[in-house]
Parts: sequence; structure tokens; C-alpha cells
Amino acid sequence: MTRIGIIEGSLRRAAFSRVVARNAARLAPEGMTVMHFPATDTMPHFNQDVMDEGMPASVTAFADVINAVDAILIVTPEYNWSVPGTLKNAIDWISRLRPNPLEDMPVAIWSVNPGKLGGARLHESMRQILHSQGMLVMAKPEVQVAGVKGKIDMDADTIIDAETETFLRQHLEAFADFCRKWQG
Repeated sequence: MTRIGIIEGSLRRAAFSRVVARNAARLAPEGMTVMHFPATDTMPHFNQDVMDEGMPASVTAFADVINAVDAILIVTPEYNWSVPGTLKNAIDWISRLRPNPLEDMPVAIWSVNPGKLGGARLHESMRQILHSQGMLVMAKPEVQVAGVKGKIDMDADTIIDAETETFLRQHLEAFADFCRKWQG
């Protein structure tokens, strides 16, 4: 059994990436369970002064979810060719915990964007951040859901493009295999 935790990079209630993320449980292969992390905006902006007063409860709650999963799937939009600020902020906070719960954690990235590149530019900076934490990044196949407006139904909260659904299902199967390699 592989337990995957999903971190959503967007805070917007009607985010395209949120629809895709919410469908991961339905697309997951047998033997994979999916849970969602708390929203990344539950943590304050990282500030050493705040940390010196004590680790915020929202950070330890987020870490508790990390400790309850075997792997992480990040589903996010691309902001200004890079990582959304609250997603980076969450990693900044978590990285201050000892031991670091991100270390040796398998992780995969799905970018979701209405543009033609599907958020491809964020992958490099996201991988760099994840590698800095000693995470085990599944580099291939990359997932960029481009032109997402025509591939999801926002009202029904579902993926309507069969090709996209098949690709995401196959990626989750590959991710399950990737995770098994690291679980021993």
C-alpha cells in the first residue's frame, strides 16, 4: 500500500490545478491511497523571528501529514515562470524541522496551466527546491497539463479529456512503481 499526499500549489477555490488534484484519488492504481494536505496558506510567511518564538502549530500539522504518507504529489500552476509563493513558503517552514520529514521522500510534480506550455517552466525551479531537501524526485515522465480549460469541467469538478485522464492514470502507476523502489 502506497499512501500519497497531495499538495496543491494554488489557493484559489476555482483553480484548474485543484480540479486535477481532486481527481487523483479516482485515477490512482489499486494499492495507492490519496490524501490531501492542508492548504499552504495556513502557515505564516517564513520568518526566523516567528520560528524562534516556537514552531507554529500549522507547520507541525502540515508535517504530521507528511509523516503519514509514503510519497508526495505536488499539483500546481506556474506563477511567473516559477513556483507559487505559498508552496515555496510551506517547504521553507517544513525544512526547518529536525529531522526534516521531506528528506528521502519520493515526490512527483504535475503542473496545470491554461497556456500551451502547461506550466513547464516551473519544473526546473521546483525540482531544484525539492532536491535541496534531499527529496527523491521522479523526473520522468514530466506532467504538464496544457490547455487545461478544454480538459476539465469546473462545475462537475472532473477531467473530461480522455487522453489527459489516461496519461495521469499512467503517471500515477509509474509513480507507484517509483515509490516501491525507494520503500525497499
